[in-house]
Amino acid sequence: MTDEQLGMPIPSSGAVPARVERAGSADRKIAVWLPSPMGDAILATPALRAIRDGFGDAHISFISNATVRQVLSPCRFTDAWIDSRQAHAAATGLKLRAARFDLAILFKNSFSSGAAAFVSGAKERIGYARDGRSLLLTQRIKPPRDSQGAFAPASMVDYYLTLAREAGCSAEQRSLELAVDEEDVLSVSGKLPAVMSSDAPVVILVPGGSFGPSKFWPAERFTRIAERLVEEYGATVVVSIAPNPVEKAVAGTICSQSRHRLVNLAEYPLSLGELKALFNEAALVITNDTGPRHIAVALGRKVVSLFGPNDARWTQTGYADEIQLVGRADCAPCEKPHCTQERHLCMESITVDMVWTAAQKLIKAGKA
Repeated sequence: MTDEQLGMPIPSSGAVPARVERAGSADRKIAVWLPSPMGDAILATPALRAIRDGFGDAHISFISNATVRQVLSPCRFTDAWIDSRQAHAAATGLKLRAARFDLAILFKNSFSSGAAAFVSGAKERIGYARDGRSLLLTQRIKPPRDSQGAFAPASMVDYYLTLAREAGCSAEQRSLELAVDEEDVLSVSGKLPAVMSSDAPVVILVPGGSFGPSKFWPAERFTRIAERLVEEYGATVVVSIAPNPVEKAVAGTICSQSRHRLVNLAEYPLSLGELKALFNEAALVITNDTGPRHIAVALGRKVVSLFGPNDARWTQTGYADEIQLVGRADCAPCEKPHCTQERHLCMESITVDMVWTAAQKLIKAGKA
């Protein structure tokens, strides 16, 4: 579980200081420190939209790593980007101090982000009171815990929206949002012309996941789904993976076992911008619980999401065109990147027929 995946929203912070000044001042300078995982950053887009709308013409800068910047760009919510990769918190804080921010909103849960915001000299610093950084914040939001003292599962969409509310913004809209750059559309069309101009439905399979192999639905089952999609709907099936040896091997297994030719993105490396452009063409995405799932939801695609070791409550969006299939096992959800059981029971409990039924339902709904 990443730092960004812990916590849940509460209606009011119970913070010691008063809330920040209300949104809307054009001369304010605001720094927003984004979460590090790509999926979490996408789940934060409703809150980022609320901050942009709430603060009107204020100058807003996003602090992020390169991956988050790539997946969110082009982005109407920010005026500038600041690279978060510094040697230590003090270096980042000094960089922020030079920009003279009035307000820092910390979406990232870490002591270092709190320390950098403190060093920055921002008059107001909003964040969750955790990771030992409470004294570094001027407005502290207490993430509630369960009876055992652990952080209780709840949607990260609402977790981030709470930060926007505490900054004085109206934050009721929960829909994820991403934009696609036309240059990326042209670029991926050149790399994958048969896919981007296909008359058949494009279906994208996402069999990997950066969290770890415990999230992986069996590769041979992805193959069987791919074959049914081709035979029943004449679909153009794309296997989308991250460019690492483990996921490349999974994609190779799926494609080599199939009776039909599938498009293996291991052979066609794409930037994150190009990947968004490709996903924007999909009639359906079938995916493990990983970052590209959130890309599909944010782009309004029809999605079948497969859950096993992770609690689905962390990433609930209320998106109507997503069907979630949750694996059942006595040991789930374990929140472990590697399965420690003799068999991968949670993911194996999701059958091919279950996924096929969900896929058919969404494809028929799309045709209607």
